[in-house]
Amino acid sequence: MFEITLEDGGLIKLSGRFDATQTERARAVLKTLDRSATADFADLDYISSAGLGIIVETYKRLHDAGHGLRLIHLNPRIRSIFTYSGLDKVMQIE
Repeated sequence: MFEITLEDGGLIKLSGRFDATQTERARAVLKTLDRSATADFADLDYISSAGLGIIVETYKRLHDAGHGLRLIHLNPRIRSIFTYSGLDKVMQIE
């Protein structure tokens, strides 16, 4: 099961499995962001290429508007996806 919540202060909490079946739901939540945000991956177990695409889309939209998207608490498997794709060189990952 996948959950995405947007909390006060621009904190995005992601949990469960973020796959292609969840992209429209995630996109709808993330489109409401209009300032810099932090995405907390602590409870995210899996991200597919479709989910990764939504994160990149959100990063690009915020970056183009002069804002940022910071990713925190990525587990080693998810962090490796960002490393292998080269996104760790572009996005702020902590």
